[in-house]
Amino acid sequence: MTLAQSAPVSFTVPLTGDQQVPPVQTPGSGTANLTYDSGTHVVMWNITYSGLTSQAAMAHFHGPAPAGKNAGVKVWLSQKGTMEVTSPFSGQATLSGDDVQMFESGNMYINVHTKTNPGGEIRGQVLPPKSN
Repeated sequence: MTLAQSAPVSFTVPLTGDQQVPPVQTPGSGTANLTYDSGTHVVMWNITYSGLTSQAAMAHFHGPAPAGKNAGVKVWLSQKGTMEVTSPFSGQATLSGDDVQMFESGNMYINVHTKTNPGGEIRGQVLPPKSN
């Protein structure tokens, strides 16, 4: 089976404060429902969250970084330039070549930033299911 023939995969990424580096004490949590097509490199997301300590300001894919490490912004999940995000929010993007490598190898994470925790309040490592 070649990548071009592969079907899109859907998976869930839990978002929690204890995945932040360093960990953030927050009652907030969230879920990112992702669908990824390895043939077209399109990723779609629908993200929900609740209980954050303040208004969510922005959300991104960051990489390259395994769990426990921090990295720079790769893809905006919230609207760029708008410093306010409401749950749920969704969108899609086509990943670049380098980003595809990071995404498929589990070296990207989702981070939801808040006014109280501008470095990120809840985070989840993106671990796509392995294709056969």
